[in-house]
Amino acid sequence: CFIGLLICPFDVFYRPTRFCFIRVLRNIVCSPFYKVLLVDFFMADQLTSQIPLLRHLETTSCHIFARAFRTHHTVSCNSGRLYVELTYIISFLPYYWRALQCARRWFDDGDVNHLLNMGKYVSAMVAAGARVTYSRQDNHLWFAIVLLTSVFATLYQLYWDFVKDWGLLNPNSKNPWLRDDLILKNKTIYYISMALNVVLRVAWVETIMHLRVGPVQTRLLDFLLASLEVIRRGHWNFYRLENEHLNNVGHFRAVKAVPLPFREIDSDS
Repeated sequence: CFIGLLICPFDVFYRPTRFCFIRVLRNIVCSPFYKVLLVDFFMADQLTSQIPLLRHLETTSCHIFARAFRTHHTVSCNSGRLYVELTYIISFLPYYWRALQCARRWFDDGDVNHLLNMGKYVSAMVAAGARVTYSRQDNHLWFAIVLLTSVFATLYQLYWDFVKDWGLLNPNSKNPWLRDDLILKNKTIYYISMALNVVLRVAWVETIMHLRVGPVQTRLLDFLLASLEVIRRGHWNFYRLENEHLNNVGHFRAVKAVPLPFREIDSDS
């Protein structure tokens, strides 16, 4: 029903917004063949936080087809070869699209920071793939691989969050370890958000602990982790847009000051 509503051609239920959403998704999926706009990379970053949702949609769809077609057994929804391959693809795709966007921005702007940003998403892909493999091959070798790749990717992401995306941790700022220009008057909120971001970035630790709980509790833990990622992304969205608005860090504007949408009128005329 939701897919039908999304592609509905009639001018009902905010058709311009729906079609704009489809156009942005097209630009993301077809990266790097489209010039990367602010809305494109911003939406692609949201998709990297929706991997748990996409994987649960995969499982739900598999069970629906298993009930609809008797030739398809439900056991294949947990251990089937096609299911496992799709799990890897879903875990990689959002990071892959975002990495291609970084490559396109480097090609357009020639800024090496875009290549470094691409490296962040590549490390996230490697860590995600290692965790998926470890969930099916529980041994000491894969545990060590998961630990190394996940710690490296987390440190990489935390650095990029604080320094590049949020513009914080500036030791020379007039606001200690923040930045010169801030929108929120209460500076304590920035420090709390940084600490919260660190905690939520390491939530992946629960996925490798293999807690001995029942299937219902396992689903509740998955739901909790996905919810925490939504909260973390909400914090990231605010400070990323704040930094873009104040400092134009992404160079999406030609000038730093945005003029008002009207001209000043001489009072003498």
